[in-house]
Amino acid sequence: MKALVQRVTSASVTIDGVVRGEIGAGMVILLGIADTDTEADVRWLAEKCAALRIFDDGAGAMNRSLVDIGGGALVISQFTLIASCRKGARPSFHHAAKPALARPLYGLFLTHLASVIGRPVSCGEFGAMMQVALVNDGPVTIIVDSREEK
Repeated sequence: MKALVQRVTSASVTIDGVVRGEIGAGMVILLGIADTDTEADVRWLAEKCAALRIFDDGAGAMNRSLVDIGGGALVISQFTLIASCRKGARPSFHHAAKPALARPLYGLFLTHLASVIGRPVSCGEFGAMMQVALVNDGPVTIIVDSREEK
């Protein structure tokens, strides 16, 4: 399971012209789910994202987490994060989880992240075409991969 985490001052997701989720300061998490991912990957990644110290502590250092600042989280399912670009110019999505596996793991990630940060999480819609707007703060963008835990 892979997350591309962006520190933002604001973000929103729009589907069919309707804003479906939005946050102020916090993080946008683009979430890619692989065919080998499990509930253990979900728990580890949600907890890691919530604990990432990527927010300013007031002294110019990144020492505060999403939990510490009481920030928002906007989570977007994005199977393209699992793409392999090893051969040729066309990405392969062979290892991206099929919806039967990915959809419940995505839902579990949303639930677990909300539990860890102690507030609701905004999200897109699994499998939908979405427009994500954000103001990246810093910019700060970090890739977190649950395979790094092992």
